[in-house]
Amino acid sequence: MTIMLSSSATLALNAGSSSIRFALYQGDPLTRVCSGKIDRIGMEGSVFLFAEDGGAAEAPLLVDAPDHTAAVAVLFQALEARFDLSQLVAVGHRVVHGVAHDAHVRVTDEVLAGLRDSVSFAPEHLPQEIALMEAFRERYPTVPQVACFDTVFHHTLPPSAYTLPIPSRFSAKGFRRYGFHGLSYEYLAEQLRALPGDPSQGRVILAHLGNGASMAALRGGKSVDTSMGFTPLGGLPMGTRTGDLDPGVVLAIMQAEGFSPQEMSRVLNHESGLLGISETSPHMLDLLEREGEDQRAHLAIDVFCVEAKKQIGAYAAVLGGLDTLVFSGGMGEQSAPIRARICEGLGFLGVTIDEHANDVHASVISLPDSTVTVRVIPTNEELMIAKTARRFSDIL
Repeated sequence: MTIMLSSSATLALNAGSSSIRFALYQGDPLTRVCSGKIDRIGMEGSVFLFAEDGGAAEAPLLVDAPDHTAAVAVLFQALEARFDLSQLVAVGHRVVHGVAHDAHVRVTDEVLAGLRDSVSFAPEHLPQEIALMEAFRERYPTVPQVACFDTVFHHTLPPSAYTLPIPSRFSAKGFRRYGFHGLSYEYLAEQLRALPGDPSQGRVILAHLGNGASMAALRGGKSVDTSMGFTPLGGLPMGTRTGDLDPGVVLAIMQAEGFSPQEMSRVLNHESGLLGISETSPHMLDLLEREGEDQRAHLAIDVFCVEAKKQIGAYAAVLGGLDTLVFSGGMGEQSAPIRARICEGLGFLGVTIDEHANDVHASVISLPDSTVTVRVIPTNEELMIAKTARRFSDIL
C-alpha cells in the first residue's frame, strides 16, 4: 500500500560521481518524509539505503546499478512502491557547475543543451546529473525540475578573487574561479542569519570539511573568496583529490609516465589527497584510528590540518579580521580532533576552543571570552535544494 503525500511534495536529488542522495519533503514549512542513497554506482556491490523519517533505517539492499540511468530506475521503483508521487510539484537537482548561470533555473531544453555543452567543465559530475534530469523528464514530464547550481553562491566574488593568472584569452572562454559547495554555504549563511545579531553580516569563514572539502570567506553575507577554483579539484587536500597543486607536478608526471589527460585526471581526482598520502584510506576516521601506529596516516592528517589552518589565516587577511568560524560537512561536524588541530595556534586571530564543548560537538565550541565565535552547524544541502525547487513551483 502506497502512502499519500500532501499536495506539495518536493524531491531533492544530489548526484555524485558514484552515488545518488535523495530526500522527499512535503508540507509548508518543508518536512522530510524520507531520505536515502544509492551508493557504489558503476561498481560491484551497488547498494540502496532508505529510511523514513521517524522510523528505523531499512537494511541495505544490494541493487543492479551499472550506471546512473539504471540507478534512477531503482530509485523510481523504490519510491513508487512506498509513496503516491502524483502530488509531486517539483524535483530539485544539485548541479555542480553552472558555467553560464548566476541563478538557479528551471530545467528546459535550452538549459539541458547548455549543460551538455559544459560537460568538459565538470566531467566527473555533469553527465550523471544530466542523466537524472532526462530520466525524470521522461517519467514525470509535467513535473517542473529545477537545476540548483553549486556555483551560484559564489557569483559575488570580486574580479581579484575569480580571475586566474593565465592569458586573458582563456579567461574570455570561461576559465576562472567558480567555487563550489555553494548549496551548503547558502544553507549555512541562512542558519547564521537566523541567529541573534545576524552573525552572517560580519567577517565569516565557512569550512565545509567532508570527503570533498573547501572554505569560503563571507563579508556582509556574500562570498568574497573561496578555496575551490575552476573545478572542485582545487583548494584543500581532500579524500581522494589533490587540492591545490603546482601545475608543474602535473606536467612532469604526465611526461614521466606517458599519461593521457584521462589517466592524469584519474590520479588527481581518485588516487590522491588523504588516500594518496596515507596509501591506505581516504577517510579521516580511519586515519585517526591508526595514526599512532601508522606514520603515513599521521602525515595525511597533518597535511590536511595545516592546509586548513593556512586557509583560515589567508581568509582572515582577506576579510581584515574574523568574527565567526563555522565548521560543517561530515568531518567538520563529527571530528572533534580535526577541529581542535585546525584551530590550534590560531589564538593570535582570536580563536580559542573550549575542549569540552568541542568534544561533545556543541553548537558553539569557542570559549566565552574568545573574540571569534567558533560554531558547528550541520549542513543540509538536500533541504536547500528542496526549498529552491519549491520556490520555483510556487511561481509556476
